[in-house]
Amino acid sequence: MCGRFVLFTTGESLLARAGELPGVTEVHAPEGTPGPRYNLAPTQVVPVVRVDAAVATVAPSRWGLLPHWKKDETGPPLFNARGETVATKPSFRDAFRAQRGLIPMDGYYEWHDDGTGKRPYFVSSGEIMWAAALWATGLGRLSSTIVTTAAVEPMAWLHDRLPRILTDEEIGQWTTGTPEQAAELLHPTPVDYLQTWSVRPVDRAVGNVRNDYAELIAEN
Repeated sequence: MCGRFVLFTTGESLLARAGELPGVTEVHAPEGTPGPRYNLAPTQVVPVVRVDAAVATVAPSRWGLLPHWKKDETGPPLFNARGETVATKPSFRDAFRAQRGLIPMDGYYEWHDDGTGKRPYFVSSGEIMWAAALWATGLGRLSSTIVTTAAVEPMAWLHDRLPRILTDEEIGQWTTGTPEQAAELLHPTPVDYLQTWSVRPVDRAVGNVRNDYAELIAEN
């Protein structure tokens, strides 16, 4: 599961990182980029990167997919899409076929019971992470969701689900490959990449979405 994340790489820094994506030679952000956020939650605005040939476009989206057939925003927000069913489930299958993108994050939060009750942990790799995402334009607005998989060690102790963070070698296959090629990536993030991640307990204040400041990701 991935229900809260952090993105403090913004502005020109975010555009520069998007320009480093495999095969990308141009980056556009016609609506600008968001300011730094330390507690992003479902239904809030998050950037999604869409790649068309060699051009990457960074755009604000609602975190919670709105398929083209959706009539309103009622119902649970579709902020995660299970990799096991994303290619076939009606809510996601159309986007999976042709509307795959990336959601950048500097880390994400996960909750785990350490014996004193559930507390949040901050997970990061020390650099920007690219989550496999889907996008849609139902209800006349851009929306997105993050693909998840079953968790594997060394992350399985934290939660039984894991956001599908792509390696540099996988990004092009996900964003511009065929549906069949993208389906080959519907497995957990490679273990050698997971082994570079750090996990630290942080302040329980993360639980309140109104709290959004840099100190939230400090070890607590």
